[in-house]
Amino acid sequence: MLEKILKYAFGLTGALTGMTLVRLLMIRNGMEEHLTTIYGVGVIVFTSLILGVLMYFLGGKIITLTAESVDKVETIIQKITLYELLMGAGGLILGLIVANLISIPIVKIDLIGVPISIIINVLFGISGIYFAVIKRNESIFDGAGKKKHSSEIKLLDTSVIIDGRILDLSRTGFLEGELVIPGFVLEELRHLADSADDIVRAKGRRGLDVLNMLKSDARFPITIDSTEGDSKEEVDEQLLSRAKEIGAKVITNDYNLGKVAAIKGIDVLNINDLANAMKPVAVSGEEMTIRIVKEGKENGQGIGYLDDGTMVVVEQGYNFKGQTVDVVVTSVLQTSAGRMIFSKFKNVHCTIAT
Repeated sequence: MLEKILKYAFGLTGALTGMTLVRLLMIRNGMEEHLTTIYGVGVIVFTSLILGVLMYFLGGKIITLTAESVDKVETIIQKITLYELLMGAGGLILGLIVANLISIPIVKIDLIGVPISIIINVLFGISGIYFAVIKRNESIFDGAGKKKHSSEIKLLDTSVIIDGRILDLSRTGFLEGELVIPGFVLEELRHLADSADDIVRAKGRRGLDVLNMLKSDARFPITIDSTEGDSKEEVDEQLLSRAKEIGAKVITNDYNLGKVAAIKGIDVLNINDLANAMKPVAVSGEEMTIRIVKEGKENGQGIGYLDDGTMVVVEQGYNFKGQTVDVVVTSVLQTSAGRMIFSKFKNVHCTIAT
């Protein structure tokens, strides 16, 4: 409806413009007496109709182009963070100040002074914005002459959002920089939350709740990246492509995603790695007491658990099921999939794993 009204407004403007132009030309050429004749009225009406129709159709094109331009500008603005916007504004102000200082003697030159000054203002304004934006991630040198590390962008994948530990980690203050949730990850969470499967739906809703709590905490910048995803491409592939495109790190607890990211040269922060690093480290020769509760995968193995939930696999320990035994650690292997600790009974080789 609004588009039709605007097109009619363009058409009316064209008709009024045509009528005004014809009247003005006839008056200037001394043809005022023809204004009230059939000839004059016909010329005015014909010209008004032509310009009215022309502006009606041309107005439709102008409205379409304007709407598309506004959408593009809106998309660009949504991708720009408040920090980048402030940096760009600061760069524009500095550029215009320098341009005006340079233009003081130039503007006094006859004829070409003003145009040259305008060009200088435009060039320095654009340059100020450009250099401010490309240097937005660099901070001032500290007193020792070493440059401080800039804040880095970190993309969250679906698994780490659903996991929820990212919320606790953010509240501790150990995270730095800007957290970005890609649009296709948010869309995947929405699909999960709408799933007919109760378990899948619960995971999706938990992920959305975690995101809402992250944004409400406002400990550091959290941005929803409006980049549209490709439904034909897996979310993990899109995530890695986006991380490589903007030079961001990926926060995940997906072991396989971390391996693929390493192959592609993308930095990954694995929540499981952090959790395992925080667990007490067993060293060779350390003794620990284990209660064996069930049989392990290998023949004769027994399984027990430490107080922190670490699963203990004791070789030849099944015969001691239900009993508490002492083991001695021989070696430790730490991976993203969990911790593997090799140990033995007093005289029996054991295996401890998480």
